[in-house]
Amino acid sequence: MAQVAERLGTTQRFPRRLVAERRITFVKVGRHVRIPESALSAFIDANTVAPARRHRRSKLGRAV
Repeated sequence: MAQVAERLGTTQRFPRRLVAERRITFVKVGRHVRIPESALSAFIDANTVAPARRHRRSKLGRAV
């Protein structure tokens, strides 16, 4: 979990919560929980938000 948290820039609590809420794919090996690199990349891609485009105001609509 430490590596996942580091990659996400969060504490270890956040990836644990993702697993507990079944919001990310994981593999259980005995009592250990592993998050595959592909699942982490897919999670990041699915939750990435593109920046909004700023609209330029036209000078035509202003009073002079």
